Amino acid sequence: MRFETPLVPARLIRRYKRFLADCTLEDGREVTAHCANPGSMMGLAEPGTRIWLEPNDDPKKKLKYGWRLVDHENGHFTGVDTSVPNKALRAALEAGEIPELAAYETVRAEVKYGENSRIDFLLTQPGLPDAYVEVKSVTLSRQPGLAEFPDSVTARGTKHLGELAAMVAQGHRAVMLYLVQRTDCDRFALAADIDPTYATAFRAAQAQGVEHLIYGTRISPEGVWLCAEKPLRTAMS
Repeated sequence: MRFETPLVPARLIRRYKRFLADCTLEDGREVTAHCANPGSMMGLAEPGTRIWLEPNDDPKKKLKYGWRLVDHENGHFTGVDTSVPNKALRAALEAGEIPELAAYETVRAEVKYGENSRIDFLLTQPGLPDAYVEVKSVTLSRQPGLAEFPDSVTARGTKHLGELAAMVAQGHRAVMLYLVQRTDCDRFALAADIDPTYATAFRAAQAQGVEHLIYGTRISPEGVWLCAEKPLRTAMS
């Protein structure tokens, strides 16, 4: 997924009210950017962090910048926009780039299911059980090379696991896909110390037949792409 508008570098002043970030552009101007991330963003929102913003000239948008990336200034990036994984994954699904799901030709997004929920992707193919695919953006890393989810308590995420299990009980496939928006990680684990309820729900869903996939990403100021050639090594516990 290529960014629609070329990104511009900045330095973070502060993130506040979850969805707002004050930043300093390279020319010294201070701007407020939209932060499309409801999580804690642990380790990613320190003042002075080098970040990348996407400008826009949409008159319907109050804020003229969106925060897209954290630049770790060592050749690695983290994508902080939680809407990006769905865009990148849709392109990969439609191109058949995920082997575990490549047999499905029809890809539909945001389909109603469960209790007032919408599945990120519903995949269908004659002769195959429907596949319900939920996507989670992974940005937390507290140990070198290890990505973790979640970065805060997520009652919504726990609910999704239960709804996926219900789809399996009805004879469908259900897949929880964790997309790691960090280029400095090659392993994945559940952050059970942060949200033990979610970890318990994951294990219960897995026992009931919910599948899980973990994929990494290639990230640069040009865009975010799924690394379909190899999933990350998992460390589920």
